[in-house]
Formats: sequence, structure tokens, C-alpha cells
Amino acid sequence: MMDFLTTPTVALGTWAWGDSGKAGEGYFGSGFGQAGLDLIADRAFAAGLNLWDTAAVYGMGRAETILGRVLSRFPRSDYRLSTKFTPQAAGPGDNPVADMLDQSLARLGLAFIDLYWIHNPLDVARWTPLVVPLLESGKVKHVGLSNHDLSEIEQATRILGRAGFTVDAIQGHYSLLHRGSERAGILDYCRDQEIPFLAYMVLEQGALSGKYSPEAPLPEGTERAKIYNGMLPQLKALTDRLASMGEERGVAASEVAIAWAISKGTTPIIGVTHPAQVDGFVRAAKVGLSGDEIAELEVLAGAAGVNTRGWWEKEMEPEL
Repeated sequence: MMDFLTTPTVALGTWAWGDSGKAGEGYFGSGFGQAGLDLIADRAFAAGLNLWDTAAVYGMGRAETILGRVLSRFPRSDYRLSTKFTPQAAGPGDNPVADMLDQSLARLGLAFIDLYWIHNPLDVARWTPLVVPLLESGKVKHVGLSNHDLSEIEQATRILGRAGFTVDAIQGHYSLLHRGSERAGILDYCRDQEIPFLAYMVLEQGALSGKYSPEAPLPEGTERAKIYNGMLPQLKALTDRLASMGEERGVAASEVAIAWAISKGTTPIIGVTHPAQVDGFVRAAKVGLSGDEIAELEVLAGAAGVNTRGWWEKEMEPEL
């Protein structure tokens, strides 16, 4: 178990940082300036949030390069960083995992990664053993599994265990609209094994943020608009209730959705694109939802009847 993962209530996501930098382009349609990103980092560190999540395939290296530049102003001991090996992007060679890691380290300007994820379970038996020499060398301090089902988690755990190492974190798509990891028993497994579960897409790329509605859809021309704009009418009852619960507490709808994920025992990875969002993360950690409120939100989410599983994600089978 990684002690540092139990410290921040929210991890800082940089998926959107892989966009081109021109508004309206890329998956999220987000434009960033160096000054704004520096302000995000300053605000995050002041709030005690120091766990940053990225990946080699976010903008095919762009997000790592930008994040490395932003974090270069801070002592290495002041933050923890996670990035990912993505099997679909693996190159040739004896150890494509090591090769992708070295490329990530170069872009980030770092000597080691605190938490290195196997991004998806394309071939557990093939890729998991290749992480072992990276742990032995110290280039990787901890290993996590992203998008793996329970049997694949157990398989990877056995492989690493034979070399004297452990799976130290699990990551999956988890939100009010996508609770496959819960139904499949993965959250219970993490709780039993005292392994942190990091939840991504908690806000469903903004669809649960309270910022968007049928009258004010997500930015046209972006991938997320193609996925979510057609769902917004079905989500209205849920997003309206998130907003009203927020109003009762003086917080935003997005902060209630984040608080729901925290209440389920997960560490949300929330994409951060503006300094003010960091203050919202701090507020979300202090929102106390009652059992009845949690149940109400889950009923409304189920009634929306939408499927937000990403093309890269497998359907998690319910635990038998």
C-alpha cells in the first residue's frame, strides 16, 4: 500500500493537457497557457494536493511534456507523479515497457516515476513481467493496474508476487453513470486488500459538472461533445439534483459529484484546467453526503439509462 496515495483526497488529472493548445481542438477542446497552468500548480500545492496523473498517450506525449515543464519549478520531493504504459502504443524491442517509460521520463524531466500504470489488460501475461526490472532498477517505485477486471488483477498480482512485488493501486472509470468496478467487486477487493482505487471520469468529461445542459451543450467539434451532448436531456434530473444539493451546501454540482466518489471510498482523478477548480476539489472533500442522498443520486443516475463506457474499456462482469 502506498502511503502517499492515502494523503490527497483528490488526484490531479492532465488528460485534457494533451489537447493541441488551441481552443476547440482535441478531445476536450481546451486551450492552455503556461501562466494559467503554473497558477494551477501553485494553487494545488498550497492546498496540499500533490498527486498528478498523466499518460504517454495523452496527446501522444504532449501532456507529459507540459506537466514536466509545470512541475520543474518544484522540488521532486514535493509531489508524486503517475503515468502509464499503454500496450496498444508499444514499440518493438526486448522491453517496450522500459522503452515507453524512458520516453516518459525524458518528456517529464524525471529520473523515476512514483506510480507506473499498465494502462489496460491487453495481455497480462506478456506485459506484467516486463515491469519487474523497472521496479528493481528504481525507475518505478510502485505499479498500478488500470482498466483490469478482477481476474486480471489477481493474475497480475501473482506475477508480481513471484518477483517480490505487489500491485499498489487500481484505477478505473467510475462515476454515478458508470459503476462497473463496483458491480464487479473491484472496489470491495481494493478495500479488503487495502489498495487505493483511483476513479477517473468521475465528472464524465464535464457532463456531470453542472456546467452543461441541453441548452448549453459541450463545445462543438470535440470528441466529448459527440459522446455526451445527445445524453444531456436524459441527465437533466440528475444534474439538477446535483446542483440543488450543492446549493444547499454552498458548493457546485461538480463538487457534489466528486464528493459522491469520495464517499464510496475512492480517490477521484479530476481533470484540472483552471486554478479555481482546485478550490472546488478542497470543498468537495468536505462535503458530507448522507446515505439517503447517496442512494437518491444513484437512483437518478440509473434512471438516466445511459452507457458512458469508453471505446477502450471492457465491460466489467458482475461478481458471482
